[in-house]
Amino acid sequence: MRIGNIHEFTEHHRYYIYRDFTLGSMNMKVLQLIYQPMVGAVAIGLYQLLYHQVPGEQVGYSGLEPQRRLFLGLGLEMNEAGRRHLALQASKLEAVGLMQTSRLALPHGEDVIYEYELTAPLGPEEFFENQHLTMYLRDKIGKYALISLRQQFFAREPDELASAQLEKENISVPFYELFSLNTQAVDNELEQALSEVASTRPSSTPPQREHTATAGIQYGEIILRFPRHSANRPHVERLRGDERQLARLNYVAYKFNLSVVDLCRLLDEDGIFSRSGELMEEEFQLRANQLYRQERKRDDERKRKLVKITGAAAQGTDAEEDELPQEYAVLAEDWLEVPVQLAGRCDKAQYNMLMRNEPYTRFLARFFPGAIPDWVERVFERIDMNYKLPEAVINVLIHYVLGAADESQRVSKSFIDAVAGNMLVKQVDTFEKAVSYVREQSKVEERRKQTSQRTGAPGRAGAGRGSRGSSRKPSLPIIEDVPSGSAATPEELEEILRLARKLDGKRE
Repeated sequence: MRIGNIHEFTEHHRYYIYRDFTLGSMNMKVLQLIYQPMVGAVAIGLYQLLYHQVPGEQVGYSGLEPQRRLFLGLGLEMNEAGRRHLALQASKLEAVGLMQTSRLALPHGEDVIYEYELTAPLGPEEFFENQHLTMYLRDKIGKYALISLRQQFFAREPDELASAQLEKENISVPFYELFSLNTQAVDNELEQALSEVASTRPSSTPPQREHTATAGIQYGEIILRFPRHSANRPHVERLRGDERQLARLNYVAYKFNLSVVDLCRLLDEDGIFSRSGELMEEEFQLRANQLYRQERKRDDERKRKLVKITGAAAQGTDAEEDELPQEYAVLAEDWLEVPVQLAGRCDKAQYNMLMRNEPYTRFLARFFPGAIPDWVERVFERIDMNYKLPEAVINVLIHYVLGAADESQRVSKSFIDAVAGNMLVKQVDTFEKAVSYVREQSKVEERRKQTSQRTGAPGRAGAGRGSRGSSRKPSLPIIEDVPSGSAATPEELEEILRLARKLDGKRE
C-alpha cells in the first residue's frame, strides 16, 4: 500500500470489500500453516476480518464502512502509529498476493474511498510451484520444516499403483455426447436479467493487444479434428464459449499461416495449457513461430529443388495475400510516405492501413522480392518475442529501418536493435507514438546533415546509420627528409671519420 501522506489514510475514510470466492477447509489450512508464517498473525487476522464482512455463503461487495471498524477489530490505536501499522499489514497481504488495494476518488468532492479486493490463497500444489514464495517461506521456517509442511498437504499414491506400469484410458463421457441444448431459441430477457443481478466485476487482468486480422477458424473445425483421447481435450472444449481465446488463436494462426491441422497439433502438445486449463499464450505463440520457421525452411528447399529440376532461373511470384479488414483507420496527419520498394504497388492511404493493421511477418515480406534474409527475420522475431512491442509499432520500425533508408545507408543488426531499444526507453507503445518518433528522428538527421555540409565535416555516406557519421583518424603531418645547406668538403668528411674512429677506441 503506497501512502504518500499518512493523513490520506485515516479511520475516518470509508472502505468496502470485494471478493468472488469462498474459503474452504483447505484454504483455511493453507492460511494458517503457509501464509501466516510469512506475513504474521496480525496480517492474517486483517484478511479474515475483511473476508467476513461479506456473508460466507455469498460473493460480491460489502457495504461502505468507515475504517474505524478495522482499527477496532485489530485493537489498534486511532493515531499515526496505528495508521502506519494497519497500512503495513495491508502491504504484507498485497505482497503475497492475498489482496489488492485501490483508492477511488469521488467525482464531486475531495474525499476518497478505499477498495480492498481479496484474492483466494493459492492451493498447495500451485504455491510450492511458485519459486519466490517458496524461497521466502524457507527463509522463515527453515528447509526441513518446509519439506515436512509440504508432505502434510499431499496424500501419497498407494505403493501398489506407484510401482506398477499401468495403461491409462480415459473413458469419461463429454457433455456434448450426453446432453443437447436448444440453441434455436434465445431468451433475451433471461440474458438481461442475469447480467443485471450479476455481482462479478470485469476481469482485472491487464488489457491484451487487440487484433483485427483473423484466420477464420471456428470452434467446430478445431474440435472436429482434435484427437478424442487427448489429455488436452477437456481444455480445448472450454474454448467453446471463450471468444477472447478463440480470437487469440485465430490471430496467431493468421500471423504464422497456420492451418486447422497445425493449430490442433499445437494445442495437443504438452505445456500449452496450465494445470487450471488456461491457454499459455506466450508458449503457444513461441511454438507457432517455430512451426512457421520450419515451414518456411521447407518451402525454400522445395523451391530450390524445383529450380534445379526445371532449370528455370529465378521464377515464381508472390502469392496474393488476403485483404485485411480495415478495423483501425489512420488519420491523414499520421500518414508516412510510401517507400521506394513499394512505390506503384499501393498509394499512401493503403500503405499506412497495411502498416497499422497487418502482422509484422507479412508486412516485412513486402520489402523483399523473394525470401526474407534469415538474420533480418531473427532480429524482428526477437523484438516481437522479447521486447513485446505491438504489431503496429514493429511495422513502423520496419518502415524506418528498411523503407526510409537512403541508398548510401547500411542496415545492420545492431542498428535495428538500437532503434527498438530506444523505442522501449521512450515508451513508444502505439502507432501514433511510433509515427511521431520516426518524424522526430528524421528532423534530427536532417539538421545533422545540414550542419555537416556547412562545416565541411564528413557526412553519413558510407557509414552505418547506427553510428550517424563515420569516425576518421586525424591526418598527421609527415616529416620529410629534405637536406638543408651545402654539401660537406673532403676535409670535413676526413675530420668526421677521424672523430668516429676515436670514439670507437681506435687509434689514428
